[in-house]
Parts: sequence; C-alpha cells; structure tokens
Amino acid sequence: MRVKLTYAVTAAVLVVYFVLVGSRGLLLIETGTPVTIAFGVAVLVLPAIGVWFLWKNTQFVRKANQLAAELDAEGGLPVDELKRTPGGRIDRDSADEVFARRKAETEDAPDDWRSWFRLAIAYHDARDTPRARKAMQRAIALHEGKPAQTA
Repeated sequence: MRVKLTYAVTAAVLVVYFVLVGSRGLLLIETGTPVTIAFGVAVLVLPAIGVWFLWKNTQFVRKANQLAAELDAEGGLPVDELKRTPGGRIDRDSADEVFARRKAETEDAPDDWRSWFRLAIAYHDARDTPRARKAMQRAIALHEGKPAQTA
C-alpha cells in the first residue's frame, strides 16, 4: 500500500509541475513575439512528453498488478525463497540460482505469460531492472494475446 501511495503522490506532484510549466508556455505564446512564441511552444513540449511518459508508466504498472492478482488467485506467484544478508539485502548467489530456474522455466514455456512474469520478478531480484521491465512487457503482451516481440 505504501508503494501505491508513493506513486500516487509522485504522479500528483508531476501533474502539478506539468500544469505550471504548461501555463508558463502559454504565457510566452500569448506575448506574441516570434521569439517568445518559439520558446512557448518549446516549453509546452516538455509537459506533453511528461504526461505521455506518466500515462504509459501508469498503464504498465496497472497491467502488471492485474497479472500479479490473477497469478496470486491461481496460486502461481513465486515464493520468496531468496537468502538475505544480515542487513536484509538479497544474497546475489541466491538470486542467481533462482534466476537460472526461472529462465529455464521460461525457455520451456516461451508462450506462457506466467513464466515471463516470474522471470521478470527474478530479474528484479537480481537488480536487472531493464530486463525485468522487458520480461514484464512480454508477459503483458502474451496475456493480452498480442504477438510477442523478440526481446
């Protein structure tokens, strides 16, 4: 719940920022000189990109959470079997061992969104965020029945 609250607060702050920056861009455009119009348009591009990125990221998180809920209802969520250091950090060798099993599971069932979801969790535990995101995107695409893109 704390993660959702943090995400919502961050998204709200970003929306306020986008509105403030956008209003400044509109003020520049309203000034009417060629230079301020050009600057105003340039300033409006930043909030537009930010809104698009926030929307895409929110959709990704929502879909990943839906997959997690479905997998949990099936009893297929991976169990946290990772060893931890005394400080609570995940032991690297333990994460590598679990990752190897998840990768083999995914190679055995490359069209199963569940195996890709579990592989994404293993990548995340191994601190490989870009590959975790790509694996989760693959799981989402397979779940939605879209043709899988090569990773």
